[in-house]
Amino acid sequence: MFTPMTNVYDILQERGYIEQSTDEGIRDLLGNESVTFYIGFDPTADSLHVGHFIQIMVMAHMQRAGHRPIALFGGGTGMIGDPSGRTDMRKMMTQETILENIAAFKKQMSRFIDFDSDIPNRALMVNNGDWLLNLNYVDFIRDIGVHFSVNRMLAAECFKNRMERGLSFLEFNYMLMQSYDFLELSRRYNCKMQLGGNDQWSNIIGGVELCRRKDSRQVYGLTFKLLTNSQGKKMGKTESGALWLDANKTSPYEFYQYWRNIEDADVKNCLALLTFLPMEEVERLGNLQDAAINEAKAKLAYEVTALVHGEEEAKKAEAAARSFFGGGADADNLPGTELPAADLEAGLDILALLTRCGLIKSNGEGRRLIQDGGIYLNNQRISDHTRAVTAEDFADGKALLRKGKKVYHQVTLA
Repeated sequence: MFTPMTNVYDILQERGYIEQSTDEGIRDLLGNESVTFYIGFDPTADSLHVGHFIQIMVMAHMQRAGHRPIALFGGGTGMIGDPSGRTDMRKMMTQETILENIAAFKKQMSRFIDFDSDIPNRALMVNNGDWLLNLNYVDFIRDIGVHFSVNRMLAAECFKNRMERGLSFLEFNYMLMQSYDFLELSRRYNCKMQLGGNDQWSNIIGGVELCRRKDSRQVYGLTFKLLTNSQGKKMGKTESGALWLDANKTSPYEFYQYWRNIEDADVKNCLALLTFLPMEEVERLGNLQDAAINEAKAKLAYEVTALVHGEEEAKKAEAAARSFFGGGADADNLPGTELPAADLEAGLDILALLTRCGLIKSNGEGRRLIQDGGIYLNNQRISDHTRAVTAEDFADGKALLRKGKKVYHQVTLA
């Protein structure tokens, strides 16, 4: 029997996830029965990144409250672009690559979502390629496309924002495909709800309406906020690109340091959205002021790193951070780059080394950082952008780069 102690809708609302819903009855629905819901993920990379993390946290809260998650992987939709404002086309992937990416996603999600236990609300992993890749296009357009008004689609924010820059027909089909996903999941798994970021609102409405038109069935949609800072800009970008959940793409130390160094104004929001700390503790930490806010940042960094990489890696990252900021020299857990000795012997300057390590994107950026006193090699400030890097810089085969006050990188001779 479904008897939740606390309605998960209230939990999600209190923690600040919820943005929009298609029906006022969603709260009662979630309080009265175990609901099968889904969130879609396009497997366009071999790792999830922090932009997916709020979606995963919502799934975890829902499952803990007795609801059944479906992680829908886009083996079909992942082959085309969604109208999200990207100007580049997604690379066409083979089915083999897609399946490898899906396996990587499941492994990472399994830290938060239960796919394997013998429980009534065990999560499902579903690939929409199972029904999208073998569709007859004429039948699809006759059966599904007839229910969509082009005028209404063009009025949707996701399309309206793209009209001036150009909207491909591939992207225009995305709403039909995602809506059809909801219809298939409703029929196959009694799925009653789609969840997603607020940039998916138009697509979610399309699926809700398609289920009503085709099957006279009421289903629901719920959106939650994207991970943005207090200025409304998306979080999760580092100097080297996306903040990945894969330790091989973003080291636990770099991951920890990202959260340790966020702006004061973003700490409370991130504690609420990205940890399972009780809201009383979130309020206490989030309301700390001045230097005391560093306690909250350290707690946030530890909790999020422990969720993603495990407590052991979180402790290592925490210890490495304390060591450096306390003047120590333990670099075992820092992000690093292996440098072939032959490359060093062939001649390497500081700008080339910074580029090799992903600390700068251009020589111009490197020269500006050096001019401003922001680059250090083995704790010695670099003042000349033509400075050669030699074997003498590598004690025991290792050298330490620092960018600014907070970004450390270890270079190891291979």
